[in-house]
Amino acid sequence: MPADKVREYADGLCYTDLMAGYYLGAPDEVLQAIADYSAWFFVWDDRHDRDIVHGRAAAWRHLRFRLHRALDSPRAHLHHEDPLVAGFADSVVRLYSFLPRTWNARFARHFHAVIEAYDREFRNRTEGIVPTVEEYLALRRLTFAHWIWTDLLEPSAGCELPARIRNHPAYRRAALLSQEFAAWYNDLCSMPKELAGDEVHNLGISLIKHQGLTLEEAIGEVRRRVEECVTEFLVAERDALRLSDELADGTVHGKELSAAVGACVSNMRNWFSTVYWFHHESGRYRVDSWDDRSTPPYVTNEAAGE
Repeated sequence: MPADKVREYADGLCYTDLMAGYYLGAPDEVLQAIADYSAWFFVWDDRHDRDIVHGRAAAWRHLRFRLHRALDSPRAHLHHEDPLVAGFADSVVRLYSFLPRTWNARFARHFHAVIEAYDREFRNRTEGIVPTVEEYLALRRLTFAHWIWTDLLEPSAGCELPARIRNHPAYRRAALLSQEFAAWYNDLCSMPKELAGDEVHNLGISLIKHQGLTLEEAIGEVRRRVEECVTEFLVAERDALRLSDELADGTVHGKELSAAVGACVSNMRNWFSTVYWFHHESGRYRVDSWDDRSTPPYVTNEAAGE
């Protein structure tokens, strides 16, 4: 954003508020790093959108490869000419400082997949391909970065969880439902903007295209899925908290692990209320007040690094 748009819009977008309501209990430096990374993610998403809208395939290709490289060697990209790359490198360096290298490698693996999912979305949107509902749901788990936000629960809790915990059905189910709620509620709130912009990546749009639903029926179906996430999470949460209790085996390590899992599951619950209020407070979704419902007034059309 140009400086004048930062002054006018940045606080009203509420990007850091979203993270502050999710990662409760995180040390200040962890929360600040996550909040800055989240703000970067939204800016990246807007750059990706503008590159699609204006047919800037070369600019997107350059950015895609630079982000992959910055993820693997962030310190070497701290002063990159593209501020989006430099900002990403800064965020990654800070996030990598909190937990062991095994967590860093997992975060990198997950975010490499997110970058490639954004590339698939780029191709779908430039070619006008509306993915089927199942294709969309699988891709959305990556473009929404389900496992990135779940990974970041761990530095917030001050503990890298072992694979046997992360992959436990009870923990993984609760994490997935919290993220599915967020992604699908985002689809519901961003549908007016995305319909106005002839976009193809939205659960409602896939339902209209491939299941023959009307707009009203599609909105109703997305709402039903969103509400189902809430009711199913309440069951999954109980199972995950039971797992947390079972980890307290009388040892110091067991007590610490139990507390960490309990904190992570508690913050999964926070994601529901935080995401809900963010979508009603952030200027990112107030399309009725925009001159062009398909174009946020705070973005520019420049293609840095093209």
